[in-house]
Amino acid sequence: MATIGDVARHAGVSRSTVSYAISGKRAISAETRDRIARAIEELDFTPNAGARALKTAQTMVLGLLLQFHADEFAPAMLQYVLPVSEAARDQGYDILMVTDPNGPSAIHRIADSDMVDGIVLLDVTFADPRLAAIEEVRKPASLIGLPRDPVGLDVIDLDFGEAARMLVDHLHERGHREIILISPPHHVVERGGSYVWRFRDGAVERAARYGLQIHPYYGESRQPAITSSVNGVLDAHPQATALIVHNDATVAALPAILRDRDVRVPDDLSVVSLYSRDFGEEFSLPFTAVESAAADLGRRAVEQLVRRITRSPDAGPPVLRFVPPVITDKGSTR
Repeated sequence: MATIGDVARHAGVSRSTVSYAISGKRAISAETRDRIARAIEELDFTPNAGARALKTAQTMVLGLLLQFHADEFAPAMLQYVLPVSEAARDQGYDILMVTDPNGPSAIHRIADSDMVDGIVLLDVTFADPRLAAIEEVRKPASLIGLPRDPVGLDVIDLDFGEAARMLVDHLHERGHREIILISPPHHVVERGGSYVWRFRDGAVERAARYGLQIHPYYGESRQPAITSSVNGVLDAHPQATALIVHNDATVAALPAILRDRDVRVPDDLSVVSLYSRDFGEEFSLPFTAVESAAADLGRRAVEQLVRRITRSPDAGPPVLRFVPPVITDKGSTR
């Protein structure tokens, strides 16, 4: 039996447009309405089937909540927005992006007024104040990021601890004995960014197991502090042969910093990092890195959220799913 998604694909429109055409909730152009009508007829899509589909998603809109902090590197957050939007579109949903700094208030505003069918929460902190609001409005939600207590919600995140252990393994296998680690700024830790200490703890634990000397530092997120910080830690440890960078703003600036220091990678210093493929291409980064999996995380979060919204039997109990890290060797270590 044809579904509303089949009609959307056949007519070359979004699933939400088909929903609006059937329900009459929004004005649709005559040409688009005619295409949808022809698709319904050709696919033998019955009004009853349409009603059943519409009952599972009344607005066909997902809320995407995120916050842009002035003291953070905005491109690092933006790399998650497009994958969420694309995954939502593939599922027939539009996105309502909300950047209100008062997260709990924003959740109540869009949920209590039934503006959205479900919510994707980005930049989740360890004691995230938005989770109580999610529980109060009783809307399905998917979290990208690990909180202390997910209160029965679906959580999707990268396994940051394993990502760090993988990078230390990579350096240990190549004989490195002294390593520098640059983490995100300390204010991210203060805000509850658990990915920072999960990665940092994983790297320190693995280095200790091998008997390696590791020097962990919190980096910066703005110039000229980034350059000053990197130069300071490199000057402090001239015998270190490898650098792990878990800081998007720092790794984006690193090629220029090392060039100004006349440091060659990997001849003078081995460098490994963690970032997405798209981020690496945007900043022309030549470093061996673990994929941050922004696209995978966004897709998984949206797909699980849609299962909740449509009450799919595949949704199962609330999930806590860590995406396994994958390393891409670009020859920046020796």
